[in-house]
Amino acid sequence: MKKSDFFFELPEELIAQTPLQRRDGSRLLHLDKATGALEHRHFYDLPEYLREGDCLVLNDTRVLPARLIGTRQSGGSVELVLLRDLGEGRWECLSRPGRKTKPGTELQFGDGELTATVEAVAEGGNRIVQFHYEGIFLEVLERLGKMPLPPYIKEELADAERYQTVYSRELGSAAAPTAGLHFTPELLNQIRSMGVKVCFVTLHVGLGTFRPVKEDEIEDHAMHSEFCMISAETAAAINETKRHGGRVIAVGTTSCRTLESFAKEDGLLEASSGWTDIFIYPGYRFKCIDGLITNFHLPESTLIMLVSALAGRERILNAYRVAVEERYRFFSFGDAMLIL
Repeated sequence: MKKSDFFFELPEELIAQTPLQRRDGSRLLHLDKATGALEHRHFYDLPEYLREGDCLVLNDTRVLPARLIGTRQSGGSVELVLLRDLGEGRWECLSRPGRKTKPGTELQFGDGELTATVEAVAEGGNRIVQFHYEGIFLEVLERLGKMPLPPYIKEELADAERYQTVYSRELGSAAAPTAGLHFTPELLNQIRSMGVKVCFVTLHVGLGTFRPVKEDEIEDHAMHSEFCMISAETAAAINETKRHGGRVIAVGTTSCRTLESFAKEDGLLEASSGWTDIFIYPGYRFKCIDGLITNFHLPESTLIMLVSALAGRERILNAYRVAVEERYRFFSFGDAMLIL
């Protein structure tokens, strides 16, 4: 299939720049994956589509305040975005300006509370950076770091917690699993009270999630790799759901990719952890999930290819056309879609 098969016209003003005041007040477009029928609702209506015996699977990763703004020892500003922990204070980072962060460059952040040395240039132009600090690195990062918002969001975020899900707990992502941003504790409690299981996986989202597909033939695209985990408790809950005829509904493409990476051919799971570079596009046979809650994605992205695999490309593109006509809000702080 060609990348252009997943193109649609998106007016720039529909890219949401700030979150709504009420998390679950966003709009919800329901796409019936069997018929293609569409319904316009709000996210707080989600329980009406769930039933006793279903299982909702959420990604409990928490976003690192991974954007560091500092200075070079030789003068001039520098910005790093932490991508991958290599251990012992070494990280793979994006750096700006790249030409000014050659190996051997010395950096400092927060009046010298955190210093760093650029060690090497990694594949793709990222930098390998050795940090120097006193105490616990993540605590230093909490004090000095900023949220690494996606490149299409131009406004500063007033409250950093709005780029975290209310159930986030496992620190390690460079970007939020944004489908989960719509949930409130009250909504989750309401869902649990209906007899719906709520369980968690962890996938630490990398900035590769924003990497565009450059190849014309999508099969030639190389997916980025991300670390994910499924606990024994979650595996047991999903297996029980499937044995009793319930539906497994993933919250976000990250939860979907985690489940599909580790599911056996019969859809069952065991406690697992490891790296995944699974690329889901039309023609893929889903083993585990029955439904998906997701936001609206970029044209020609791997994410719109994933949802097209679940509901069919033509149905997805029709739903997106309607969403544009109805002025739905797109991307991280935008509205939601239920494919079920």
